[in-house]
Amino acid sequence: MDRTIGVVVSSRIVAGLIEDHKLVGSLHTFPENPDDHEALLDHPFDSLCRLICDQVMAIHPQGKIDAIGVAIPGIIRGGIVQDSPNLAQLKGGNIAESLAAIFQSQGIHAPIKTMNDADAVAAGLAVTHGRTDRLVRVWTLGNGIGFGRYPYAEGVWEGGHMVVTLDPKETYCGCGGRGHLEGIMGNRAMRLRFLDMEPEEIFAAAKKGDARCMDFVRLWHRGLGAATATSIHLGGPGRFYYTGINVRFLDLNLLKEYLWQMVKMSPLQSYALEVVPENNEIGVIGAAASALLAPAP
Repeated sequence: MDRTIGVVVSSRIVAGLIEDHKLVGSLHTFPENPDDHEALLDHPFDSLCRLICDQVMAIHPQGKIDAIGVAIPGIIRGGIVQDSPNLAQLKGGNIAESLAAIFQSQGIHAPIKTMNDADAVAAGLAVTHGRTDRLVRVWTLGNGIGFGRYPYAEGVWEGGHMVVTLDPKETYCGCGGRGHLEGIMGNRAMRLRFLDMEPEEIFAAAKKGDARCMDFVRLWHRGLGAATATSIHLGGPGRFYYTGINVRFLDLNLLKEYLWQMVKMSPLQSYALEVVPENNEIGVIGAAASALLAPAP
């Protein structure tokens, strides 16, 4: 039986020991407060690498570990973080090499594989939902907007930066691009747009009839519908999963209504949408499972 460790780095670091695609013991997280979404921003590259190592050391068992999978937001190629708008201090860093050096100094010699965090969630959904023989696509809704795909295929897959509006005023995406999905749906973008309201306050006010908030909630869902429709038109129909801390805001019926308006070719209409409540365990399992596969380019 393979023993692996999965780590997901997003607004927090979450790590777990995995055997046979199942969590052994409990997850270890930093910071412990789940509402502290900006704790990692203050840590430079080297400090963040050491924090990741600390979480691995906290759960590392006696005996051999077959692999360690580390999932990170952004474009990850060959162990190098080519870009990561939501953790900008990682850009350009060879995180696989840095982590390997720290792990080896602590007596851990397991091979390391790095990947995009949304791809780890897709892999976790595939192995926990019995869909490893089918295409799995997932949108992760949180500080950033991730698009994950299983099985891995060559490509950038930065779906959160998909252009969903031509409005030149839509400049809220953390990468600086205009019209991006993340510039509508991401936590940072929502805070910049409203300034005086947190995301949960925006959606609560919309339910009470606030016109500005109601318009935004419709835009939020139309943007996600447009991104999903684009994926259908490029990759075909199938099942799409939606998860992450902000999936609590998702009105699936409204999303389906917008998607029905956008996808009209009959061969493409056999899609299915499924909400998965936020569950850190899924991404950790996916990171661990991906670490056992052949290395991604």
